[in-house]
Amino acid sequence: MGNYMIEDLDLAGVRWEITENPIKSDIKHTPVQQTFQTNRNGKKPIIIPPSAPITLETVKSMVVRPNDIDSLLRMIGEFNHPLRSGATNVVLPNIADKPNGLVIITDLPSSDDDLSGKILSGNAGEMVDKMLSAINMSRENVSIIPLIFWRTPGGRTPSREELDLSMPFVDKIINMLSPKIIVTFGTTAANEIAKTNLTSTHGKEIQSENGYTIVPIYHPNYLILKPSAKKDVWDALQNIQKLLKNS
Repeated sequence: MGNYMIEDLDLAGVRWEITENPIKSDIKHTPVQQTFQTNRNGKKPIIIPPSAPITLETVKSMVVRPNDIDSLLRMIGEFNHPLRSGATNVVLPNIADKPNGLVIITDLPSSDDDLSGKILSGNAGEMVDKMLSAINMSRENVSIIPLIFWRTPGGRTPSREELDLSMPFVDKIINMLSPKIIVTFGTTAANEIAKTNLTSTHGKEIQSENGYTIVPIYHPNYLILKPSAKKDVWDALQNIQKLLKNS
């Protein structure tokens, strides 16, 4: 595989699935076609217009409507995203019952997440729970939001269009939760939320235009692949704990 295991699967944000053969996407963007049916007298065809494609403008107009988090989550659950047809479950965010001001934005749903419908499940979920427990936190007081709510075919990197159609929902959830600190897991989340490169900004504080602090850190899968990175993450978590106490 080389290149240090492709930069340790891109610091274990694992934005693609490594196989010996190329992975073909189940999503097909077919050209718009018109469907013709014969009417009852058999003389003239009835033209059935194609369904309108989902646009970013459509999504932005949709997310304005919900006034509470439950309504927004229902909208996400019903949204016909291009990835939905190939996913087993919609992977909704974990919304904390007793929020403490910390929100985690993670990369993409894994195969475990797709099967369970729960974000950061399986081995990565166990690692997250240990990380939170180390700073006296849990999913009860920390919300966790994926960048996309449906697994991509084979775990491949999402397209720009797929991300764009999901991000208005993510932004709306963040605005509703009003976090003091956002922690990003993995490379894609660091790029999308902090607009930064994870390798150069891991554990560093980045001030957003909206007034909260963003701290990019390695994805839990990276700690599974590289246990030696746990110290760097531990130092970052301790700093995050201090930031919350002082905010």
